[in-house]
Amino acid sequence: ALRVDPGRPSGHHRRMPTLLQLAAIAALVGAGLITGLLFAFSLVVMRALLELPPEEGMSTMQRINVLIVRPLFLLPFLGTALLCVLLGGGALWQGGAGAIALAAGALAYLLGPLGITTAFNVPLNNRLARVDLREAQVLWPRYAHDWLRWNHVRTALGALSIALLAWGLALSHH
Repeated sequence: ALRVDPGRPSGHHRRMPTLLQLAAIAALVGAGLITGLLFAFSLVVMRALLELPPEEGMSTMQRINVLIVRPLFLLPFLGTALLCVLLGGGALWQGGAGAIALAAGALAYLLGPLGITTAFNVPLNNRLARVDLREAQVLWPRYAHDWLRWNHVRTALGALSIALLAWGLALSHH
């Protein structure tokens, strides 16, 4: 819908954002928050935990895995996933400039930050929760290696999601 801006000369119009564009902005913010958190784990957090004695690194990660399951994390994590489902479907349904990029960005989030987390990182975390600290010397390095590998993949897909969502949003504005 076009709306005339009274502050602009006659004939100049400013378009109000569509519901799809607003969903893309919200998904960008959510994907940025979650991907930034994942990137921080790859870049610093896991590396710091690996420098600690195995029992300390492992027990700290066990505590992190308990503390992360809070509304302040779950809302952007799962809310972004829901937005991506709606955004991907809506973009393909509506079509137009940017639709493919928006749908691909939504899919990248669903496969990466959401999909890899639920398929790989959460099961690793659940197994770690049941490990006795006396087994840390052997199990902690193996867990950290496997967890980091999947974290790098979901972080890369999250970054791809952000780029595609931004590109689709930019294209949809024209």
